[in-house]
Amino acid sequence: MVQAPGVALLEQWGLLGPVVAAGTPPIEKYTFDFGFDSGPVRLSGTARTATGHATAYAPRRTLLDKILVDGAAAAGAEVREHFTVEAPVFEDGRVVGVVGHTARGASVLERARVVVGADGRDSRIARAVGAQPYNEHPKGQYQYYTYWRDLPVDGFEVVIRPGRVWAAQPTNDGLTMLVVAWPMAQRNEFRADIERNYLRTLELSPEFAARVRGATRVEPFVGAAVANYFRKPYGPGWALVGDAAYNKDPITALGITDAFQGAELLSTAIDRTFTATASFDEAMADYQRIRDARNEAVYEHTAHLSRLEPASADFERLVRAMQGNQEAMDAFAAINAGIVSPVEFFDDANINRILCGVPAGAHR
Repeated sequence: MVQAPGVALLEQWGLLGPVVAAGTPPIEKYTFDFGFDSGPVRLSGTARTATGHATAYAPRRTLLDKILVDGAAAAGAEVREHFTVEAPVFEDGRVVGVVGHTARGASVLERARVVVGADGRDSRIARAVGAQPYNEHPKGQYQYYTYWRDLPVDGFEVVIRPGRVWAAQPTNDGLTMLVVAWPMAQRNEFRADIERNYLRTLELSPEFAARVRGATRVEPFVGAAVANYFRKPYGPGWALVGDAAYNKDPITALGITDAFQGAELLSTAIDRTFTATASFDEAMADYQRIRDARNEAVYEHTAHLSRLEPASADFERLVRAMQGNQEAMDAFAAINAGIVSPVEFFDDANINRILCGVPAGAHR
């Protein structure tokens, strides 16, 4: 899912048009259905950025990745598809290029001033350069997702039940992606009978389960558990971006937006280096500092949510107080979209305003 801040970057890069033209449904409403023991609570809000962007999109990765590759080529990048990078090349302790091979197996050596590893959680570049992880958290939940036809959803829907959570979002070709999560400690039980446990979980919301019974699953189940970490994102001649540099549990659906923001930060740092307005180390240190400061609060919030722990009485009280307070519900939705900091929203003063029936002011 590309949250509103990521959509703003797609627009800035001239790539939002193809996403919309492909029929990707806009997502402008976030609904959170809490199944407390004392009774359910539903919150619905809109997540709006300071620049007025309030629409998210959940394009299929097959579509989004092609748009990004085509956009890079149109911007002047030399794109080599079906090329495998095997390892970085070192000279005097500095990365000076990469060695790899084409689809036909021909070996290729390419030299570069900076090698950027944007090769995901299992990054070969990160491994080869020894990029050190820090502020790690264990995997919190295990999830399975698949795609459904004729499953109606109203924007981005999240359903929270004790020890269980699921989320649904509309995507291309009239499909809806539906992901169901259990605690990591119960992953083997979940995996023992995936379809049965997936569908049984949905019965915790009879209304939602009825919608799914009227839909058709069109793809296999895909399971995953995701590590939480920051990595040192640069060193002599190399840099990391995207999941190679920083990753967190997908429960907040911020991974693609994080990657876009990281790419923007890194490109600025590289430009400063190439234009000699800053040294490589100065520019990259700023990249790491800004990245960490921007993401630390939501990273910790995400790690906490991913454990699927029971809600506290104080949190239930806060959720109930948000009902009917549209500004508070919008701000709560904006946490999920990476717009409002959870530190600001859960600040004592802001919580007290909500509990007293005063509109939330955390996002102003």
